[in-house]
Amino acid sequence: MSEVDLAAQVLDLVRTLSGPGTQAEVLVERRTLALTRFANSYIHQNVADTTTTVRLRLHRDGRTAGGSTTLTVADALRDLVQRTAAASRLCPPDPGWPGLAPPSPVDEPVAVDEDVIAATPADRAARVRAFVDACAGLPAAGYCRTAHGTSAFANSAGQSALGATTQASMDGVARSTAADGAARLAGPRLSDVDGAVLGARAAAKALAGAEPIELRPGRYEVVLEPLAVGDILQSLALYGFNGKAVNEHRSFVAPGEEQFDESVTLVDDPTGPGQAGLLFDAEGTPRRPLTLVRAGVTEAVVHDRRTAAVAGTASNGRALLGGASWGAVPQNLALLPGHGAAPAEVPGPAADSSVLDLVTGVRYGLLVSDHWYTRVLDPRPLVVTGLTRNGVWLIEHGEITRPVRNLRFTQSYPQALAPGGVLGVAAYSAPGASHWDLASYAAPALRLAGWNFTGGVSG
Repeated sequence: MSEVDLAAQVLDLVRTLSGPGTQAEVLVERRTLALTRFANSYIHQNVADTTTTVRLRLHRDGRTAGGSTTLTVADALRDLVQRTAAASRLCPPDPGWPGLAPPSPVDEPVAVDEDVIAATPADRAARVRAFVDACAGLPAAGYCRTAHGTSAFANSAGQSALGATTQASMDGVARSTAADGAARLAGPRLSDVDGAVLGARAAAKALAGAEPIELRPGRYEVVLEPLAVGDILQSLALYGFNGKAVNEHRSFVAPGEEQFDESVTLVDDPTGPGQAGLLFDAEGTPRRPLTLVRAGVTEAVVHDRRTAAVAGTASNGRALLGGASWGAVPQNLALLPGHGAAPAEVPGPAADSSVLDLVTGVRYGLLVSDHWYTRVLDPRPLVVTGLTRNGVWLIEHGEITRPVRNLRFTQSYPQALAPGGVLGVAAYSAPGASHWDLASYAAPALRLAGWNFTGGVSG
């Protein structure tokens, strides 16, 4: 049975079993995830899983309840409706219920990649082999993943939507006797992932990290590569532009204010280059491109129906499953790249030539590959602490000179991107897989005027 048919069947059961006056919405998701893992340069695991999940939310007599099942036979769907209705009678009143999404056209689904859908263990193994071969004898570890999702939505107000998305991703590490180098990339097509390019990049970083020096803590000018910038973007999405956090005054975001450097433009766009995502949210509201920051000025916050009602505005289609806890979150956040050189064909310690263009402008500072183990210390100013990882190098007079031992940082992310803080935005934006299911981000390298390093890894 198709996802659309399952959604319709559950709505019919709600009408039959729950009586008049019940508002209902159904989301049916079919996910196929396949993962090939490798360690010590050998594949040691291949797993694949296809799961269909039916999620139901009911609102009746002023109370809201939800339930789900991964069983799609008729008896299981009937049981889902009955136990969700029973739960709604026991739930506390829900005075903030914003109502169901009204009928609204959803854009035509983005074309999916048939190569991802048909990917076999051999297809993923070929990319692993290319990664390992490119490491030229260095031990390598990581994974290659393919994912395909189809979703159907329907509610008792008459809204319906259907969409699908595909994603391929690879994350790998090469290890020398003294240092690690990492490379990761994601995209909606299988051809987006080139194991040879990623392996060569990881190996170059590992070899360039030998004999690192210890550097004193302090505030340094930095060039952050896309992996590190990706961490910033995902933190801004979860803690900053989240409609629930803004409503509860837990976010720094203030629409209408110049909160970022003029070189910063942030968009949440599931149709953008390298992005993967559906064109409707968990409540059935259409998801269309949304500019959050334009030339440094904050313009918008993402909302689901509940947070939008509190804010006195309309949902812009960013509802997540579990949104009552998380709020609405951008799932395809991209920092638009600047203008300059195209990516280099041969990867070095830096990911591409546009990163090296940023490095040439630095008199004394650091090139940082990646962030690790980041934790929020203060959510409102978004002060984060974490460690550098997989490569740090000293920059002197526009040249990468010596590797540096990993450092701990404590930094307000919005402050680092504030007016005057961004000295350069790379020309190339690298897509990566987000923490959220089949979501992604796109991050260019950044040159920042200052970043607070508060200690070494040993203290």
